[in-house]
Parts: sequence; C-alpha cells; structure tokens
Amino acid sequence: MTGSTLKTKVAIIGLGNIGKAIATNLTIGKHPVILASREIEKSKAFANELGSLATAKETVDAIKEADVIIPAISFGTLKDFFKTYSAELDGKIIIDVSNPIAPDGNGGFKKMIGEKEAAANILHEFIPKSAKLVKAFGTLGAGKLLSDAFAQPERKVLFYASDNTNSNNKIEDLISSCGFDPLHIGGLDTAIRIEVFGDLHQFGALGKTVTLAEAKSKLTNV
Repeated sequence: MTGSTLKTKVAIIGLGNIGKAIATNLTIGKHPVILASREIEKSKAFANELGSLATAKETVDAIKEADVIIPAISFGTLKDFFKTYSAELDGKIIIDVSNPIAPDGNGGFKKMIGEKEAAANILHEFIPKSAKLVKAFGTLGAGKLLSDAFAQPERKVLFYASDNTNSNNKIEDLISSCGFDPLHIGGLDTAIRIEVFGDLHQFGALGKTVTLAEAKSKLTNV
C-alpha cells in the first residue's frame, strides 16, 4: 500500500488562480487531487500539467469521489453551487476559500456583505445539513499561496476555522501537504478574522505570511 492511498480524497471545483494554486501545491506535496471546472477539457489540460497525481473529472463525479470538496469559485455563485449539487455534497467536508469582495470603483475592493459579516457564516446556512463547512486556504492571495509554500527553514502558517473538530485532521493534512503549517483559530464564528480585511488575513491587519510562533503571538485564544 502506497502513502498516497491513505491521503484524504480532495476535489477542487473551479480552476481560477486560487484553485490552481491549491492544486499545484497539493501535487508538489505528493497529495492526489481531483480537478473539475465548467470545461472538462481545461481540467484535463491542467491535470496533464500537474502530472500523475492530478485527475480531471466532471463536477458531479469529482464531488461523489472525494471526501473533501473545495469549491474555488466566486462567493456570489456558491449558493447556487450548493443547491445544484446538494445531493452529492451530502455528508462531505466543504472548504470555503471565498472572500466576499468586489471592485469599489476606486481601484480597490469592498466587501459585498455587511462589515461585521463573514462569508462562512452566511454560506453555512446553504450547505446540506449533514455536510461540514470549514474556512481555510482563503487567508492568502494566490501569489502568496504559491510563493510562500514549503518555506525554509520555517514553514508559514495557514489559518483555518471549523465547528466540527472531527474534521480537523483531514484539513490539517491538506494544509500540510500544501506546504504550510495549519493553525486552528476556533469555530466558524471566528472566520471573519481570516477573511479579507480580517486581522489574520494577508489583505488585512496581518499584511503578510507568518510563522507558527508569530501567528500564535497574534491569537488571544492560543
């Protein structure tokens, strides 16, 4: 039995910058990944680029096969995604990487939801009841996800938030395979801290990637 057969089965749905960055890091970390997007030919082409650890499938088949689903699609389309694939998502772990932002007309970005609202808390109401939602991988831009992965001599941190701690081992396995140290900051009620403009986000008060020691110094609950 090879090590890869013990790995968490993960499907990335959507191959924008974030989806591609996560998929790239996972394969570098020797973790198999299933890829899906609106165009199967694009998924196949990117899977070929990544090598033998990447497989392309239609979205419905990718969700069925995986234990963990990462819909790397825009915040505005996630509710429809959950509705369309409700049956297939039943019982799955869903990782929300979204950041609810839009151009502000002045060259910057603004939140699409309330200033004190978190995307994860809103989306939690739309997933199947037996599915579990985790906030992770959205705390860095795609560029930093790629450039700061597998840092030496100390790895950088990727924060995550989850209510169901039974899922944490699988999430931490994926974060580690992506080349980062995982750090659980609390339940989904803390997710706003790791969404854009939050105090633990690259594009918030944190402003950069940090090591585990640096990250713990910024958390009041660690």
